[in-house]
Amino acid sequence: MADIWRFAIKDDMVRSGKKQRQRISRNGCNEPFKNRYWCPKCQWFQKEPCPFINRRECDNYKAMCGSL
Repeated sequence: MADIWRFAIKDDMVRSGKKQRQRISRNGCNEPFKNRYWCPKCQWFQKEPCPFINRRECDNYKAMCGSL
């Protein structure tokens, strides 16, 4: 089965389908795309930017609370 659409961040490039551009964020979190924000942990888009500064802070929150 072929992918219908794919969003990926590799090195310093953001790829969405056949288009690509330079990555804006340092770690790939909250990478903007059409009024949504990419979450590399969930591998999907969020309606609002993540409140965490980096992935480690996100992981610490999940470890303390049990879920996101």
